[in-house]
Amino acid sequence: MEKVQGEMEIERWERSEEISEAEKKVIQETWSRVYANCEDVGVSILIRFFVNFPSAKQYFSQFKHMEDPLEMERSLQLRKHARRVMGAINTVVENLNDSEKVSSVLALVGKAHALKHKVEPIYFKKLTGVMLEVIAEEYANDFTPEAHGAWTKMKTLIYTHVTAAYKEVGWAQYPTATL
Repeated sequence: MEKVQGEMEIERWERSEEISEAEKKVIQETWSRVYANCEDVGVSILIRFFVNFPSAKQYFSQFKHMEDPLEMERSLQLRKHARRVMGAINTVVENLNDSEKVSSVLALVGKAHALKHKVEPIYFKKLTGVMLEVIAEEYANDFTPEAHGAWTKMKTLIYTHVTAAYKEVGWAQYPTATL
């Protein structure tokens, strides 16, 4: 199949590296400690995400006008969304050995955010980057260079599958800019 240069660049940029069995184990071990505090970590991730990328709040009517991180932290709606985000990631982590389940879960997330919520897919790249930052800081003792490499592949896996779902539903505003 012939591709135009722009499409080749996007496809190469999105392609995720295979996560080895050893890396899956590292991700699952790290995640078990993170998920033990899932709501607090999820809230930390979302607050940093919204502070660093305030334009992302436009998709959340319940807290899009909140500027104060402490107010965000107390928001029941933000906490609820944090639990949902962490739950989805947990399902992916628990099923790293079942590629069909991973694809299915992330396709559902992608399609819902594309069709129902109309969220620009680039926000998933930003969110997964923030997720890595927060986990690396809050679990510094567990976040070895090996863990960082494995989680970088995990971040790419999430973004690749979610954006594939956007493409599948014909998302017109597909991002071509890099961060």
